[in-house]
Parts: sequence; structure tokens; C-alpha cells
Amino acid sequence: MSSVESARPRREPRIAAPRAKAAFNADAWLPKLVLAPSIAASLVFVYGFIGLTAWISFTNSRLMPRYALAGVGRYRELFANDVWWTSAANLGWFGIPFIGLCMGVGLLLAILLDQKIRIEGGLRAIYLYPMALSSIVAGTAWQWILQPGAGIDKVMHDLGFASFSFGWLGDPDKAIFCVVMAAAWQSTGFAAALFLAGLRGVDAEIFKAAQVDGATLPVIYRKIVIPGMRPVFFSVMLILAHITIKTFDLVVALTAGGPGTSSSLPAIFMYTFSFNRGQLGVGAAASMMMLATIVAVLIPLMYLESRSARDAR
Repeated sequence: MSSVESARPRREPRIAAPRAKAAFNADAWLPKLVLAPSIAASLVFVYGFIGLTAWISFTNSRLMPRYALAGVGRYRELFANDVWWTSAANLGWFGIPFIGLCMGVGLLLAILLDQKIRIEGGLRAIYLYPMALSSIVAGTAWQWILQPGAGIDKVMHDLGFASFSFGWLGDPDKAIFCVVMAAAWQSTGFAAALFLAGLRGVDAEIFKAAQVDGATLPVIYRKIVIPGMRPVFFSVMLILAHITIKTFDLVVALTAGGPGTSSSLPAIFMYTFSFNRGQLGVGAAASMMMLATIVAVLIPLMYLESRSARDAR
């Protein structure tokens, strides 16, 4: 080989570059292709049907949908309906104690489980078990428990308390609180699990340092741990608020919205007017008002959470 040929630089093969480029393109597009069906289904079956419901709420739809716009007449009918306002008021009577009980008892259970007791796994399963039941099963069970002459009444009578009577299911002023008890029993374990996950994320060194300074365990939780769990409280409150607004089958199984309409909720009103009374437009208007309620709860909570996150920086 001549010196001129040996002095020439050797050309590297051009095989690795296309492969690297192909691998790069696959890494970039494969997640999008995998997520595309789910995104498309969400756009159609969630946001698409929300838009369709909003459209129907401005039509004269009765038993079947009509797509010719007719203004805000269905909303006027909705706001003139006394049953709607009763259902809206019941939402407050149901939601506030339900969320308060779930968060208060759930936090207490989470703190007790955070002490790393031996039977923690068994207790956690017991607390979470009601969440695994369908709301129809839970409502039916609580209907038997609270039914006059059965359940609690029978147990107390068998214990010798012959004059004991628990008739909340038949009392228009107290029936909604029967729904609160059943719903809180079903969802408290879920709230406790979320709180427990938040507590387990707290550094153990915080407890040790506070105890060295002489702080007791209740003081540590009250002044240090719980204030630092604002994101967990936000998540739990948001989920419970969503459960509150969409509650339907539990009420159907437990009280059927009665006596009368004393335990009716907006979801019950929407179903009744849409399918039982053939007023699809009014039912769609009620659905949109439920969506507006969710947004009205969601936006302030998100604003407060983002504001607290900015202040913490």
C-alpha cells in the first residue's frame, strides 16, 4: 500500500445513524400511539356527551331527544320546580356532614394505623372492605339495619330495651341523615387509606427531632404533620365532593328519595325527570347544573392549592 493511500482518512460506515434515528422516532411516537385510543374514547364518550347533554338542555326534548334549539326554557322549568330546590338543599344536608365525617374519622383511623401496630394489615382491609361493595349492596344492607322492627330495633329489643325505637327512615326530617351514615361507612376507609399514604410519606426524622425538643405525639401531628399534608387534604376533599354530587344508587337502594322527596338528591331528580316523566330537556338541564356545581367546587380548591404551592416556594 502506498503512503498516499495510507494517509487518506478512512470513512466510517453509515449504518448506525439510520438505526438511531429510527429508534428515536419510535421512542417519540410509540407512547402517543398507545395513548391515542384512550384519548379519542375520552373525547367522544366524556366530553362529546357532555356537549350533547348541554345541547339537549336548550331544546324541547321530551321522551326522545330533539335537536332544534329552543332557548333557555328548560332551565326556567328547572328553576321553577320545587323538587329541584329540595334536591339541591338535600345535597348540602348530605354533602357537608358526609365529607366532614369521612375526613375526620378517616384522618383519625390513619393516625392510629400510622403507629405501626401488629394487626395493621387486617384493620386496613376491614376499613377498605366497604368501598369494595357496590352502593346498591351497601344501601340494601343499611336499609335492613335501619328498618323499624328489624336491625337496630330488633337488637335493642332483644337486649331488653322494649321502648327503643329508631324510625329515621320514615321521618322526612331525618331520612337524609340515614344516607349520610351509609355513605360515610362506605367511603371513610378510602379516605383513611389516602391519609395513611400521606402520613407514610412524612420523614421519620421529623418525629425524632420534635420528640427530642420535648413535643408530644399529639402536638407533632397537630402542629407539624397535619399542616404539611395540604395536598392530601385537597385530594381527599375533591374526591369526596365528586362522590357527593354523583350519589345516586345508594339513595335509590336505601330511601328511594323518600319519604316523599325528603332525601332526593340532584342525581335522583335528573333520572326521574329524564326517564320516568319523559322530560329529557329538564333532566339535561339538571345534569348541567350538577356539572356546574362540580366546577364551582373544583376551581376554588385548585386555586387555593396552587396559591399555597406558590407561597411555599
